Amino acid sequence: MPEMRQMAATWRLESRAQVVDVASAVRDGVLGGGEKADPAAAAAATAAEDEEEVPAVFICPISLEPMTDPVTLCTGQTYERRNIQRWLAMGRMTCPTTMQELWDDAVTPNGTLRQLMQAWFAQRRQRRRKRAEDVGGRAAALVEALRKAEGKRGKAQALRDLHQLLVGQGAAVKAAAEGGAAGLAASLLGPFTSHEVGSAAAAVLAVLPLDREARRALLRPAAVSLLADLLNEGSAETRLCCARVVERVIGEEEGEGVGECLSLSLLAGLVRMVKDRRAGECAAPALRVLRAVCGRSRRARAAVVAVGAVGQIVERLRGWGGECAEMGWAVLAALAEEEGGRAAIAGCGGAVPAAVKALMTVSEACTGEALAVLWAVCRSSPEECGLRAVEAGLAAKLLLVIQSGCAAPLKQSSAELLKLCSLYYAADLFVAKCRLTATIQ
Repeated sequence: MPEMRQMAATWRLESRAQVVDVASAVRDGVLGGGEKADPAAAAAATAAEDEEEVPAVFICPISLEPMTDPVTLCTGQTYERRNIQRWLAMGRMTCPTTMQELWDDAVTPNGTLRQLMQAWFAQRRQRRRKRAEDVGGRAAALVEALRKAEGKRGKAQALRDLHQLLVGQGAAVKAAAEGGAAGLAASLLGPFTSHEVGSAAAAVLAVLPLDREARRALLRPAAVSLLADLLNEGSAETRLCCARVVERVIGEEEGEGVGECLSLSLLAGLVRMVKDRRAGECAAPALRVLRAVCGRSRRARAAVVAVGAVGQIVERLRGWGGECAEMGWAVLAALAEEEGGRAAIAGCGGAVPAAVKALMTVSEACTGEALAVLWAVCRSSPEECGLRAVEAGLAAKLLLVIQSGCAAPLKQSSAELLKLCSLYYAADLFVAKCRLTATIQ
């Protein structure tokens, strides 16, 4: 009977006929379909949860998934038992791989391959545990080194070393979080912190889960001030990290006062990220933060209007699509809930035509947000914004929404807005503005 034993951390399968060394078989390509595996690539894997490539001989040709109960047909091909039984149950008397006709539909358990697979997967689990333990220990050591670091250069280097280890390493992130790395990094953001240390701390905080202590530390006026400076003066990567940190603080911390803790300088930095065409990847996180801020309180929305967000967002909307377009209109819809926001949108010459153009263009979500903006400004200023919207083709777009497969509330809002706009036109002129065909009329 074959037996399994572990010798020198290498799994071996012994039988009367052969001795199979799993590590050697994988290295030499015996289990890889003739291709040699690259042990250096596996050793260089950066994430503990990354999947190592499973040898091709372990994969069922039918499901393309690793087998658990391999059986062999009379043609010598091996399959997962349930998959080949399902194949045969459908009356197919051929081998799925070679398409040879089967002279015997019996299946034989492949015990040797099954034990070899069990050994290989056990060895992989052992490697993962060891790698996770090594990475976790390294992360804990780096957190302790950060705690003991002195001087701005020492702290900045300790933060950079920690960040380099944390990127893509789930085990390292977990160990660092348990060691209080988030609170420690947040505590370094103060009135006398250099931009070098602040940038490194923001990079660490962007990849760590933020506990309550860290979130509270980040809401200190000194920390907010430094984040604002980094958003306005930092590199594109630093600004992206700061935006992610602020987004998570606002999203996870409860209370309306959170939005009010954010300074005008910080909001101006976010608007600058939206404006910057050179760093396109910065727009989406900045818009998410602005949307979260707008959802906090009326004072927060007034502050967003005060830093000129409306004009910058409207200007950039022409070149946006997907998430950026949806978030941009979501911010404007939130600002349109306040009188100051509606006045800013109405005063921005391209806002109303842009909203009309967004209807039925990007997505249903984008259509809903743009429609909310149009509703707000046309209701507050019908003679100015309503007429401008109709001249931009609003009536025809609303008819498209009504006839589309959009949600019922969206159709209802479109019908009401269409009725509102029609009050300022003669019937025949409004029909012409709708560009209705004879059939629709």
